[in-house]
Amino acid sequence: MFRAKLVKGTMALMLIGTLFSVPMMPVASAADTSCANGYVGLTFDDGPNNSNTTKLLAALKQAGLRATMFNIGQNAQNNPSLVRDQAAAGMWVGNHSYTHSDMTTLNNSQMSSEITRTQQAIQSITGTAPQLFRPPYGATNATLKSIESQNNLTEVLWNVDSQDWNGATTAQIVAAAGRLQNGDVILMHDQYQTTLQAIPQIAQNLKNRSLCAGKISPSTGRAVAPDSTTTPPSTGTKVEAESMTKGGQYTENISTPFNGIALYSNNDLVKYTQFFASGTHNFSLRGASNNSNMARVDLKIGGQTRGTFYFGGSNPAVYTLANINHGTGNQEIELVITADNGTWDAYIDYLEIN
Repeated sequence: MFRAKLVKGTMALMLIGTLFSVPMMPVASAADTSCANGYVGLTFDDGPNNSNTTKLLAALKQAGLRATMFNIGQNAQNNPSLVRDQAAAGMWVGNHSYTHSDMTTLNNSQMSSEITRTQQAIQSITGTAPQLFRPPYGATNATLKSIESQNNLTEVLWNVDSQDWNGATTAQIVAAAGRLQNGDVILMHDQYQTTLQAIPQIAQNLKNRSLCAGKISPSTGRAVAPDSTTTPPSTGTKVEAESMTKGGQYTENISTPFNGIALYSNNDLVKYTQFFASGTHNFSLRGASNNSNMARVDLKIGGQTRGTFYFGGSNPAVYTLANINHGTGNQEIELVITADNGTWDAYIDYLEIN
């Protein structure tokens, strides 16, 4: 029986959620001779914004460049179509806090809110939670690093500062990019015309030096070759929630909005054992919240939290945690509520691993 507090009126007609598919631009492989001197990370902070993001994406695509966009959470929330445009253009989307506050001036709760609200906003738009976090102004400390780790985020600063925020000219921005070496990351911003105008020259400079624009590794925070494959594997492991072992006080089977499991309170969970031959996979969970409040379900592998799925309402949807590192061999997989405040319940349908 459901808890008395969970008796609710008839739910609205459910729309079937689908996994957000991100088409990628063709990329050079690690063996491409045009990238003989390695890869650099181009990063753009403070977007998205209506005045410049579309032009910036167009310039990057025309130049054949991919970059990491460190988005401010409230900007992403207010401009979801621009975030989707970033992902569709082959860019990687990172977390740059929700309000662009100096994180080192905040207490633990405020720091956590800045990060998690941005994770939720971006995941609800793209279906994938960011793996990278850039603290505003580059201001960081041990407390912040701990909260980043709890959210499965890698902190990314920079080796080269373009100074576009400080009035640098287009020529000065191009010259700064000319100092990039293999693995380096450059700081640029979404909103400046001088930066936009520098893009074609930056692309030509990298080409002349046999460098390519790469992605930033969540393992090292340095630039590496982009994935040589552009689509996920066509097959994977799919496990229905109701076939897993239930744990916690209130965990229960449900038949609406799908045949699955309801997790009602802190530490309610389902779990099973999965064998892994390799140590990195994508994890996709189909689920929903029981109401308009944001529901969260933590993914634990081998007893360690590896990420969090956020469901932003009662319409079932599929969300993905990409490139999650974990142990090999037999590993216990747990889907568990650890932050229920009594205002929502999580409904989960299945977990798919690729």
